[in-house]
Amino acid sequence: MIVPIDALEADTLYSLAESFVLREGTDYGEEEVSLDVKVQQVLDRLKSGEAVLVYSELHESVDIKRKEELQASDEVE
Repeated sequence: MIVPIDALEADTLYSLAESFVLREGTDYGEEEVSLDVKVQQVLDRLKSGEAVLVYSELHESVDIKRKEELQASDEVE
């Protein structure tokens, strides 16, 4: 189930984005990007609709997915 980002408090949304970034692992790009910048990038993608919050009733957890990932999985099912 997709959770609208405006249904969450700003602090909660930030914490979800921060947790997502921390799970993604180490950045091996040419330039080091700070945690705050990475979190802001995730928040920007959520606000633009490129990414969405997905609640799993089975796992009782919230994850962040690219919208195109969800559309691709819907087409497979």
